[in-house]
Amino acid sequence: MNARAHGVDPWLVLVLVCLAQFMVILDATIVNVALPSIQADLGLSESNLQWIVNAYALLFGGFLLLGGRAGDLIGRKRVFLAGLVLFTAASFACGVANGETMLIISRGIQGLGAALVSPAALSIVTTTFREGPERTKALGVWAAIAVGGGAVGLVLGGFLVETLSWPWIFFVNIPVGIAAFLFS
Repeated sequence: MNARAHGVDPWLVLVLVCLAQFMVILDATIVNVALPSIQADLGLSESNLQWIVNAYALLFGGFLLLGGRAGDLIGRKRVFLAGLVLFTAASFACGVANGETMLIISRGIQGLGAALVSPAALSIVTTTFREGPERTKALGVWAAIAVGGGAVGLVLGGFLVETLSWPWIFFVNIPVGIAAFLFS
């Protein structure tokens, strides 16, 4: 995805990949706040409760290299969009999960989607912006958004669980994922 070659504003591209990266990092932290509610609602044991976090983290970390290589082989934009679709669909599945097995499997699929989105997003940033101050600014924005996603996840998770219910920590990803996909 070379924005300049296609007449697209590179800063718009940055906004879209940052939105997706924000969603991925947000989801890694937002769940932690909702764990007690999820446990009470679904009757999960302590060990199975931990798998809600572990399934995401294991597949995310385990498939990052594959996601990066897939972007090299079949195209960054394709992998980015496939990851968005996978992550968004899995977010919906997590939100409607009525048992621990469905929730844990859906969290794993979210992690896989995130492992496709993240390296593709970073690669898109580095190839969209020229080396030098422009790329440095873009990478600074990308990193700040990613860090912000972790912090916002804790606050937003508490708010959503208190005002709505725990499934909304997953449903919040759906409009973000759809918007990022459509505008990409």
